Amino acid sequence: METFYDTHAHLTFPDFANDIPALLERAQAAGITRVISIGTDLTSSRQAVALAEAHEEVYAVVGWHPNDLESASDDVRPELRPLCEHPKVVAVGETGIDHYRLPSSQGGSAEDDVSWKEKQETVFRQQLELAEEFQMNVVIHQRVALEPTMAIFEEFAARVRGQFHCFVDDAASMRRVIDLGSLVSFTGIATFKNAQEVRDTLAATPLEKLMLETDSPFLAPMPHRGKRCEPAFTRHTAEQVAEVKAVSLAELSAATCATAHAFFPKLG
Repeated sequence: METFYDTHAHLTFPDFANDIPALLERAQAAGITRVISIGTDLTSSRQAVALAEAHEEVYAVVGWHPNDLESASDDVRPELRPLCEHPKVVAVGETGIDHYRLPSSQGGSAEDDVSWKEKQETVFRQQLELAEEFQMNVVIHQRVALEPTMAIFEEFAARVRGQFHCFVDDAASMRRVIDLGSLVSFTGIATFKNAQEVRDTLAATPLEKLMLETDSPFLAPMPHRGKRCEPAFTRHTAEQVAEVKAVSLAELSAATCATAHAFFPKLG
């Protein structure tokens, strides 16, 4: 069976409480031999490291998600530094910019939006600096915020590479990312009937410049759409990606796994 990696899952979310051993067994049965668990705040980052210590096939990414900064300190780097030193922490993140969920969409003011955007930008920059310090790459979240994300990331792009995860932008945006030396990764959205633009972008993406992910517990691919997503479902996405790219599953496995090892050098 061809092997694949789930390069972006949130195994620390409550959706997976008491299910990790069985979940990882199902992943192995589907040929998913590496799972990278992504932190979204300090607590989940520490939990991701603990999972990586407990399970050989699990690795961790540590950082602050732009939507989860309410409890973030003014400088997130001191608390993240010890985690970055761990041998199974493979990148910094998930970090970036999100303008989809702003305070004004939940009853806040325009002034609240300005403050929130400033905090997102500050913490994003801190995590890019941390990645550079530890010679690691970053896992980047951007939603309705490609331009402000790129404006900051471009300052670091010569020294830090980014995995622009759950990529749903057009082919021109993908090329901007690739031209900076970074990568995009695709989720189960690629299997959705109404996601032709994502498949068009996927078709245009060089095979060696993409990775696969689930973003579990979100975005379950067909035929599981609407259900809880899990790493085993990476295989459904892989089948769709192979079809769009007109390559065999074996070719896709070789390319995406090699890309993952190059992007996450600490991946075993």
